[in-house]
Amino acid sequence: MTDTKSLAGFLNLDKPQGWTSHDCVAKVRRLLKLKKVGHGGTLDPLATGVLPIAVGKATRLIQYLPSGKAYNATVRFGVRTTTDDLDGETISVNPNSGVTLESLRQVIPQFIGSIEQIPPKYSAIQVDGKRLYDLARAGEAVEVPSRQVEISQIEILDWRNGEFPEVDLAIDCGGGTYIRAIARDLGEVLGCGATLAQLLRTHSSGFSIAESWTIDRLAETVENQELQLFPPESALKHLPSLSLPETLAQRWRQGQRLQLDDVQPESEFVAVFDEMGTFLGVGTWKPNQALPVLAPKMVFDR
Repeated sequence: MTDTKSLAGFLNLDKPQGWTSHDCVAKVRRLLKLKKVGHGGTLDPLATGVLPIAVGKATRLIQYLPSGKAYNATVRFGVRTTTDDLDGETISVNPNSGVTLESLRQVIPQFIGSIEQIPPKYSAIQVDGKRLYDLARAGEAVEVPSRQVEISQIEILDWRNGEFPEVDLAIDCGGGTYIRAIARDLGEVLGCGATLAQLLRTHSSGFSIAESWTIDRLAETVENQELQLFPPESALKHLPSLSLPETLAQRWRQGQRLQLDDVQPESEFVAVFDEMGTFLGVGTWKPNQALPVLAPKMVFDR
């Protein structure tokens, strides 16, 4: 029997529709008989697709995961809902609104780049210490604060005419972007209302849908003692790496700051390894007038 207590790494889970991200974490905890499990980015119950799951000590690396995400989204025009997706109650319907593929193409550029976005009222964002979805369910009127989000690409994949036209979009964006809000705002700009009808996350934090596992497959590999996690360092490929000689690696393990020769910091954080390629943790550079100083931000093998 595999000793799951010593497991540390990442799972690339294909979240099923109807499950919350917390449901998936709870299921992995039960399967692995581990408490230390966390996810790398919430997906709404309606959505499916990539949900990075950190296991064991790898949960300490979630904060360093890359923020880029990609989605395939279906937007339905002529319908508005309370949650900005089909899970919510219908607010209004506007059949045969006259929206066309050409009118959609004209407004999409407004949603690309660094934009201001107002998250859905039913979301996990906190206002005055309370979740927006709790306030919304209680019927409290709250002004939802806007946020700056990055959307690098929106591509039209398919268009379907009808009483309530639908479009399939491929969206590449940064962390914190709400695809439901994009659907809602497209409807506002086009004057017909819109809601998110379907959502698949194809990439998240460096993980791809092509390499994802279903819950059933995960359960099968655990039962057959064939579980293999992505190594912790595999999620940090976006960070520059640094190899330390054994003397410095030992000092690193003890939590000491290191003054280094011949090193030019490339970014705030760095993935640290020893000479044998063993992952040691994440470091951060501290200002120094002489030589760069590397401070342990997270010592992984402690």
